[in-house]
Amino acid sequence: MAELTEAGPVCLRRSPLAHLEERMRAATVTGALGVALTEWPFITMVNLRVDPASEAGDRIEKALGAPLPRQCGGTTASGPRTVVWLGPDEWLVLSQTEERVVTAELRDALGADPGSVVDVSANRTTLELSGPAARQVLEKGCPLDLHPRAFGPGQAVSTTVGPVAVLLWQVDDAPTYRLLPRSSFADYLARWLIDAMSEYHGPGIP
Repeated sequence: MAELTEAGPVCLRRSPLAHLEERMRAATVTGALGVALTEWPFITMVNLRVDPASEAGDRIEKALGAPLPRQCGGTTASGPRTVVWLGPDEWLVLSQTEERVVTAELRDALGADPGSVVDVSANRTTLELSGPAARQVLEKGCPLDLHPRAFGPGQAVSTTVGPVAVLLWQVDDAPTYRLLPRSSFADYLARWLIDAMSEYHGPGIP
């Protein structure tokens, strides 16, 4: 197998939305109704399943440096890692650390106990939608109540935007949202968001 170095396959990686980078940049709107769309490619994503009340759950929390969120929509964070609740015994670990490192640490913590640690980094990409008009853009195609009284920073849920299933995470109250679609649907979602942003851009958007 080829070595994953900057001289090998890593330097040849192409993100699912590399071909839309210029269009996303051109769609950026500034001002009081500003909104911007960017891709965060190659984020490490590890699917984790374990009984949170077990000794293995305790070991995994120590390895993560953060508790496993126990409620629907919950997230916890420690350094470069964020843990997103997917179900009563399932989480998605997001990190800037290399996937092999994160996966190895969590598998060591799980040991021989029931559960699973699976690298799913290639399964999704990450889109970031931010700015004062970001919530209004999402509301054009998301069935969730995104008003701050119902959804706010630190919450992440599975939903749809347009016809695309995503994991939607609100990062801060700017607001900034991160949307995690399957890689095969990322192109459609990015184009949908660019179109939804055009109302705030005014005439002449590419």
